[in-house]
Amino acid sequence: MSTADTAPQLKLGWEEWVSLPGLGLPALRVKVDTGARTSSLHATGIETFGPASAPKVRFMVHPIPGQYDLEIPCSALIKDRREVTSSNGESEMRFVIETPMEISGQSWPVELTLTDRRGMAKHMLLGRQALTENVTVVPGERLCQPELDYSVYASANIRKSAPKRSLRIAVLSREDNYSTRRLVEEGENRGHTVEVINTTRCYMALNALAPEVHYDGKRLPRYDAVIPRIGASVTQYGTALLRQFETVGTYCINGAEGITASRDKLHAHQILARHKIGMPATAFAASPKDTGSLIQIVGGAPLIVKLLESTQGKGVVLAETTKAAESVITAFRGLKANFLVQQFVKEAAGVDIRCLVVGSKVVAAMKRSGAEGDFRSNLHLGGSAEMVRISKEERSTAVRAARAFGLNVAGVDLLRSEAGPKVLEVNSSPGLEGIEKTSSKNIAALIYAEIEDRVRPAPMRRLKSGPAA
Repeated sequence: MSTADTAPQLKLGWEEWVSLPGLGLPALRVKVDTGARTSSLHATGIETFGPASAPKVRFMVHPIPGQYDLEIPCSALIKDRREVTSSNGESEMRFVIETPMEISGQSWPVELTLTDRRGMAKHMLLGRQALTENVTVVPGERLCQPELDYSVYASANIRKSAPKRSLRIAVLSREDNYSTRRLVEEGENRGHTVEVINTTRCYMALNALAPEVHYDGKRLPRYDAVIPRIGASVTQYGTALLRQFETVGTYCINGAEGITASRDKLHAHQILARHKIGMPATAFAASPKDTGSLIQIVGGAPLIVKLLESTQGKGVVLAETTKAAESVITAFRGLKANFLVQQFVKEAAGVDIRCLVVGSKVVAAMKRSGAEGDFRSNLHLGGSAEMVRISKEERSTAVRAARAFGLNVAGVDLLRSEAGPKVLEVNSSPGLEGIEKTSSKNIAALIYAEIEDRVRPAPMRRLKSGPAA
């Protein structure tokens, strides 16, 4: 029931259990105080966000008094901001929100002011303004309505029952390109606040008590999630910044460790080998005396020579003969460049498969063909793309490759060889334009669905007994 007119009478004592389902708080022990006009909820880390036309507030709630390792992130529209005087005579300006409250199967909206109630026996105070006409308060009694249990926070159901909420999300990007614009557009369509942060304009305050990220002279707020779109030229600084976000508890859809590993081609192939994921035969050496052995390891010419720092097909050379391979390797060594030598899969015929992995699924795939006379299939170099159906083995290989790097969003490039799919590369910042236009799928929406699922509260590992009163 949602209205006081049709609801049966409800008797409350001075202490009761309530639920705030709109905030993802299934069990709260509250003090019912008819002497107080307003109701208040314990909240920390209170920050405003969103457009001026519909401002929101983000905050953290510790539902169990004394157990501050359990945090439930919440967000709500700001209804008002008003001065509230507490029972000890102190006044403060508080944000006011409105959310449904449920007691014994009855539900009605209540206004709550947000304040820090640490040290209080109850983390919520229910004032007379929140009590409808069908509610009777008996100050001499307690727990007149059915009791709830804090153990709900240790249940796996806490994730499933958490409501969808507006998130504050940062996209780390220095470019105003299709991918960045789509992520902003789709995030705002889903009711989130999305801010584009230039990676190199951030700086970090490193300390044990309160590590922070600053931007253009101001401390950045606490984001619910970060979507990294870090350019290859700033990988080292960008991943250091990601580690800082991870330190303050922000969910990063791709972590620093996975991005760093995927950008280092030698390390990336070692990870693939460790996980027994198929890839073209690859060789690496530091000494010019090993040139002949390198060529033999990958099966001779034709072969591929790749700079370890290459991106988007740049710094990748096809050597069609042994003499040409020796010349390219000698030239790269003369430039003191780090490179690896790789088998050329002839049967792939200049075509590769880009599999877009989100979470634990391949959500789209496209076949990329190189421009005429070019063995490289990168779209940035004039290649073309079309939809393709992939096999169960190709799908499994792509998911395993993304998982090996710990990436929740990845573009996995495969070659179709006679021996089965072979992974060429795992891209931690895959472009969205080619895959969205080719597959006609809303990839940005799938990325946000993954984020929305991941930022839901995790069940408590252990439950401490809270205070009885």
